[in-house]
Parts: sequence; C-alpha cells; structure tokens
Amino acid sequence: MILCVGTTPAAQRVMIFEQLQWDAVNRAVTTLDGSAGKSVNVAKVLQALGGRPLAVGFLGGDRGRAIQKDLAGREIATEFVEVGADTRQCVTVIDRTAGTVTELVEESARVESGDFDRLFSTIERRLPGCAALVLSGTIAPGGPVAFYSECVRLARQHGILTVVDASKAALADALRARPDVVKPNQAELAATVRRVLPDEAAVIGALQELRDRGAGAVVITSGREPVLAGDDQSVWRIANPAIKPLNPIGSGDAFTAAMTLRLAAGDDLGTACRWGAAAGAANALTPMAGEVQLETVRNLLEETDLERLSG
Repeated sequence: MILCVGTTPAAQRVMIFEQLQWDAVNRAVTTLDGSAGKSVNVAKVLQALGGRPLAVGFLGGDRGRAIQKDLAGREIATEFVEVGADTRQCVTVIDRTAGTVTELVEESARVESGDFDRLFSTIERRLPGCAALVLSGTIAPGGPVAFYSECVRLARQHGILTVVDASKAALADALRARPDVVKPNQAELAATVRRVLPDEAAVIGALQELRDRGAGAVVITSGREPVLAGDDQSVWRIANPAIKPLNPIGSGDAFTAAMTLRLAAGDDLGTACRWGAAAGAANALTPMAGEVQLETVRNLLEETDLERLSG
C-alpha cells in the first residue's frame, strides 16, 4: 500500500468551451465534476496503474462528502480527517479554439492545529506495512511548516520510501529530514536555491545542491521540457513523449504516482521517471486530472526516451 497524504484536496470542475470570450456570457459544451488536489490525483493514478493507494488528509462539508463518495466509487481506500472548514473547489477552463487551459484555484480554508494532530496520528497508525509515503501539495493554513518533515522522520523509522512533492518553506524544511525523493518543478527549484537557473547545467547544479541539503534523489519537471533526475548513482534526462495536450493540470501528480510505484517495485530512478513521464503525458490527454488509463501509459512509455548523463 502507498500512503498518499495531502492537506488541500479539492472538488474539481472542468468546463470546456469551443471559444472563450472574455467579458461576455460563455456557454460550456462540456462540464465535468470530480475529485482532485495533488494527493487525490496521486491516489487516483496509483489505482489506475494497479497500485494500492490509501488517501488521507482533510475533508469538510458537502464538497468533502462528494470527494469521499467519488473515491469510494473508484474503490480507493481512504481515511480522511473531517474538519469544520468546507473543502475548496477549483475550476479548469479549457478553450478548444485557442488551445488554452486556465485554472481558477480556491485557496484552502484554515485548519485547526488539533486537526493536524489527528491527521498525524492517522499517518502514524497507517504507516507500518506501507511500501511508500507520498506527501503532496501545500500545507493548509493553520498547519506547521514542519508537518512534512515530521512525517518523513516517522516513515524513515519504519524504513519506508518517502517522496515529497512540495515547494517553498515546506520543501526546504522537509530536506532536513532526508527524504528519499523530492520532486519540485524547475520554478520551485529556483525558488528553493534562490537563484536563476538559465540552462540545464544550472539546473543540474541546483539538483545536486538539494541532494547536499538532504534529499536522496531529486527529480525536476518542467512542463514539456525534459525531466532531469539525479541520485547518488547517476543523473538522467527523460524526454517527454510528443503529444497534443488537452489538459495538463495534474500531470505532475501522475508523474509522482507512476514514479513512486516503480521505485517501490525496485526500479532505478531513471526507469521510474520514464514511467512517470509517460503517466504525466497520459494525464494531459484527459479532461479531468488523474484519470489515466494503464494501456495509454504503456503505449506512451515506448515514446519516452531515457538518457544517462553521468554515473
């Protein structure tokens, strides 16, 4: 089982328009509703790829109940902490003519410190026997910056693979707990090392800096650009398959899910990231985040190039 932790799930609405006109009435040709948020997306993709996810975090109100129902319908195991604050909603707006995707994000409401204590207790109880722990997204307002680092320390006591997909202070603090893998995007990497990264050599240098600060391995995504990944053995470049994306929202989460599943199965970092890139591309072909098909991922894997740069 892979424990998927996130404190900011979301009810997700996707609205597709033939051509969006600003400052005018627009009528969607398709509207889809579902569950999302980074950790929920990870759990959905793990389930689609044959993994056994357990999704935990915070849910509240009618939206929270709708997310719980959606995940139950997908036969995804859950143990959410119910909170007083309503779960947020995010809206994706797709303009078919322009080929643009706009994400309207509602920020999460404040969560009480006692709720974080209950969530940590849930994680502590469910970790033994898990193959991996994935910590995704921002920490909800009201939570401690050190929440992820404390979770990593707990998992390390059980010898469990830890993957952190976070940014800003949460990422910087998590490095102190020595997670097995961190997965920032290139902008988040630049913010963490506090400098501009103008080329691949600069990105690899920053990647190594995060390893020096505690990460066992570092994976850097950058949209359609190649993924760079490094550990104590090698540095790899993974070229994403060429696709015409419909909605790339959640592709980073799909990457995290597939990569973690393959690492837990014993693959090396480069091979695991090749699966991650294929899953990320498969996600971008779907209107709703996290709803990939295993067959599509396998087909795209054949179009995903892996190159060892060193080691």
